[in-house]
Amino acid sequence: MEVIGKIIQKLELQSGTSKAGNAWSKQEYVLETIENFPKKIHFDFFGERANQYPLEVGDTVNLSFDIESREWNGKWFTSIRGWKAEKTDTQAVGVAQKPAASPVPNAVPAPPIPDFSASEGETDDLPF
Repeated sequence: MEVIGKIIQKLELQSGTSKAGNAWSKQEYVLETIENFPKKIHFDFFGERANQYPLEVGDTVNLSFDIESREWNGKWFTSIRGWKAEKTDTQAVGVAQKPAASPVPNAVPAPPIPDFSASEGETDDLPF
């Protein structure tokens, strides 16, 4: 999946060692989409990608990501895991201010609305 937006917050780099003894790191960000009704999206880069895409507050980016959910102690947690970020020109994104005309990548078209009108010869016996 992809989204275009502006980085509005960069959180502290987190790192540690797994139970298996492997080092890990995670860089988290908050992105605000560029649309009529902007949305804030918290995402992260994990492992080697944490340093591969150095983003700063104010950068406009095209973020490629996966959504991942996992269960722990009967509760579900969802993450947005970035796998690529391309910095874009703010001027070029200005067209995206009104995304109504732009198609959503990988979008599935809505099914046709069925016609529930009475056929010829049928009567509508509903009381309202």
